[in-house]
Amino acid sequence: MFTLLGLGFVLGMRHALEADHAAAVASLATLNRSVYQAMKQGIVWGFGHTVTLFLFGSIVLILGVVIPERFADALECAVGFMLVGLGIDVFRRMKNERIHFHLHQHTDTTTPHFHAHTHAPNMPHTQAAHEHTHPQGFPHRAFIVGLMHGMAGSAALILLTINTVMSPLMALSYIVIFGVGSILGMGLLSMVIAIPLWYSARSLTWVHQSIQSVVGIGTIALGGYVISQHSHWFQ
Repeated sequence: MFTLLGLGFVLGMRHALEADHAAAVASLATLNRSVYQAMKQGIVWGFGHTVTLFLFGSIVLILGVVIPERFADALECAVGFMLVGLGIDVFRRMKNERIHFHLHQHTDTTTPHFHAHTHAPNMPHTQAAHEHTHPQGFPHRAFIVGLMHGMAGSAALILLTINTVMSPLMALSYIVIFGVGSILGMGLLSMVIAIPLWYSARSLTWVHQSIQSVVGIGTIALGGYVISQHSHWFQ
């Protein structure tokens, strides 16, 4: 039993590193200006992912129903469109925020330093633009993206669980441990992605813009690939 649950934890961490998951969280990481906030996005993604895995698993294992293949394909296709939307949103924010860097100091006694700030439309260049603030609150977008990924990935996980264990309680325990592994894995992955974004945002304008562009293009491309792999759902 413990060997099986341990395997579920390891597989959950590995599951977090799948390309579509990494692309989604990378696009979410570009929303933040701190490593902590990016990690928070990844952890909340993993929580949302686990919620839908558990709900779908409970329905299948307790009620004995089967997820139709056509419905599973539709969910995967929806994830593809979601990835395309996330990638486009990266470029939208790059255009609207118009981040740039310059040397300045907050008071006459402080050391001059580089600082990034935005000149979005209707946002004047004032002292308020120089204040170091970070977004607070629950990252709802990451949670919704995690919910979508959990629904799309539920069919394969549930089939694996049913074929591995017979007890519904054991199967649900496996799903919970799998989810905990995916939460930890995505939190660590988000930290790794956020570090170069954070460092480049401090003083390297072109590097920061380039990283965001790569994330946006990669997310859109992967979303298009996922859609093409499940396009037969429209037929």
